[in-house]
Amino acid sequence: MSLPALTLALQAAQLSSRELSSCDLLDAVLGAHAGRGDEANAVVGLRAEAARAEAVEADERLTRGEPLSRIDGIPVLIKDNMVQRGEETTCASRILEGFVSPYDSAAVTCLREAGAVIVGRSNMDEFAMGSSTENSIHGPSRNPWDLERSPGGSSGGAAASVASGLVAGALGSDTGGSIRQPAAFCGVVGMKPTYGRVSRWGLVAFASSLDQIGPLARTAEDAAILLGILAGHDPRDSTSLAEPVPDYCSALDGDVRGLRIGIPKEFFEAEGADPVVLEVVREAIAELERAGAKTLAVTLPHTPYAIAAYYLIATAEASSNLARYDGARYGHRSKKARTLSEMYTLSRSEGFGTEVKRRILLGTYVLSAGYYDAYYRKAQQVRTLLRSDFEKAFEVCDVIATPTSPEVAFRIGEKSDDPLKMYLSDIYTVSANLAGIPGISIPAGFAHELPVGLQVLGRSLDEATLLRAADTFQRRTDHHAQTPRGWLR
Repeated sequence: MSLPALTLALQAAQLSSRELSSCDLLDAVLGAHAGRGDEANAVVGLRAEAARAEAVEADERLTRGEPLSRIDGIPVLIKDNMVQRGEETTCASRILEGFVSPYDSAAVTCLREAGAVIVGRSNMDEFAMGSSTENSIHGPSRNPWDLERSPGGSSGGAAASVASGLVAGALGSDTGGSIRQPAAFCGVVGMKPTYGRVSRWGLVAFASSLDQIGPLARTAEDAAILLGILAGHDPRDSTSLAEPVPDYCSALDGDVRGLRIGIPKEFFEAEGADPVVLEVVREAIAELERAGAKTLAVTLPHTPYAIAAYYLIATAEASSNLARYDGARYGHRSKKARTLSEMYTLSRSEGFGTEVKRRILLGTYVLSAGYYDAYYRKAQQVRTLLRSDFEKAFEVCDVIATPTSPEVAFRIGEKSDDPLKMYLSDIYTVSANLAGIPGISIPAGFAHELPVGLQVLGRSLDEATLLRAADTFQRRTDHHAQTPRGWLR
C-alpha cells in the first residue's frame, strides 16, 4: 500500500470501507520516514509508540462503525509550536529544549476529539521567525522537489512532509505567510484562516495579533476537511470569534461562474518578482476565467508599505512575548550565571538563535521611549490603511488573486547572510495577516521546474469562497497531482 498516492479524503474513504486500517496508514508513515522521509529533515519529534496506541483505538472505533470524524484514524503532523500534554515542544529553539507541556493546545484538542493520529511534530524556523526553515536547532528542512532548496518557512517542515507524501495533512502557523509561502514552494495547498477563526490557545506566541493556525494538504478538499475540524469559538482565547462555522466541504461545488476576481496591479509590479512566476500566475487566473469567473482591476495602494509595517509590528510583539524566556521559570537556564542578572542575560544569549535575537532587538528598539510614535504607532496606522484598502477592494470583487511568492524556492543558504532579502520573500503574504483576512495558496504550475503558488485572498470569515475557487481550479488542472520525483511511489 502506498500512502503517498492517497489524499486525506481518499484515506478517509478507504478507512470507511475497511480497505485500509489506521495501523496500515501509520505503518506507511513510519516506513516512509525511515526511508526517504528523513532526507527532507521535516519531522523533529516522531511519536511512534503513542501514535500506534491512537491508531489501534481508531481501528476499534471504525470496526464498530463509530468514527468520530472524517479524519478519524488518519495520521497528521503538527508544527513544533503547538503544545501537547506530556510531549516536548521546542519551537526549534535551544531555549525550549526539554520543555514538556502540561496541557494540550486547542488545535491538538480538536485533532484528538476528531480521532486523528498525531504522528509527530514538524520542523520550523525558531519561534516561527523565518522564511526558509533554516533557523532551527534541528537543522534546515529541505524541499522534496530539490533537496538543495528551501521548503520555505516557517512551516517548511509541514509543507515538505505533505509534498513528500509522508502525511496527507499537517498543521502550520502563519504570522506573515508562514503557511502560504511554504505551500507555494512545495507545490501543496496552504490556508491561513481569518484571524480569530481558529483558536491560538496553546500556540507558542510569536506575534499575537498576527499568528494563525491553518492546514496544509494536497488538495483544497483536504484543507476544507481540516479547517472544519479546527474552526470554532474558544473561550480560552480572547481573540477567538464567536461566529458559526459553515460546512466548508459543501461549498466545493466546482462552480465559480460570476465570481469576481480582483487583480491588484501592485502585486504584479513588485520589484524583483520573477517574470516567469508572474506569467504562471496569470495563466492560472485565466483558467478561472475560463471556468466562468470575471476579473477586474483593483488597487491596494498601501501595499508597498506592508513589509515595513509588518516587521515593526511583528518584532515589537515578539520582543514582548519572548520576554518570558528568562531562565527563571522554564526553558534553558545558563549554568554559567553567578547572579540573577547574569542568569537572564546568559540564558537568553545561549538559548536564542541569531534571527530571534535580531528580531527581539529590533522590537525592543521600536517600543523604546522616543521611538514608539515614530515607528510602532506609525506601523499600526499603516495597518489600518491596509485593512481599509482591502475593504474598498472587496466592495467591487469577491476575492483577490496574486502570486504567493515573487520567486520559486531558493537555494538553502542563498539568503542567510542578507536578512532583508529573506524578509522580502513575504512581500505578497504579509498584507493578509495585517488585515486579518483569510488567504490560500494553491499549486498554479511550474517555473524553472519548481512549483509556483497562486494566492487567493478573501473577505473576513469567507474561507468557503476561497476553498471553492481553489477546488474549482484543481478540478480543471493537475498541478496539485504532480509530485517530486522519487518520493511518491
